[in-house]
Amino acid sequence: MQEQLEGAPLIKPSSTEHPLYDTVVEACRTVYDPEIPVNIYDLGLVYTIEITAENEVEVTMTLTAPGCPVAGEMPGWLADAILPVAGVKTVNVEITWDPPWGMEMMSDEARLELGFM
Repeated sequence: MQEQLEGAPLIKPSSTEHPLYDTVVEACRTVYDPEIPVNIYDLGLVYTIEITAENEVEVTMTLTAPGCPVAGEMPGWLADAILPVAGVKTVNVEITWDPPWGMEMMSDEARLELGFM
């Protein structure tokens, strides 16, 4: 684990200005955890979406718990959802446990869907 510099974000920023960003986010929203009726993006499981000038996509994500039964499959599901996006050349999905996922990472839509609002 790398040493965290004071004031540095816990989660690396995404490439929000890239022209493919919104379409990649929509692709992420098509992937669901089979045990939770909310997509993984709105659950807050997708931490970072980096898109290079060559349209190579790097995603850093987490899971709700280390013992998640689909831990080995979820990165592939996400890559399979993003790869067909027009313009995307490659996709690499990495799982991280730092910072750990918490319910505060969910979008308002996810909280509403799950009855937390």
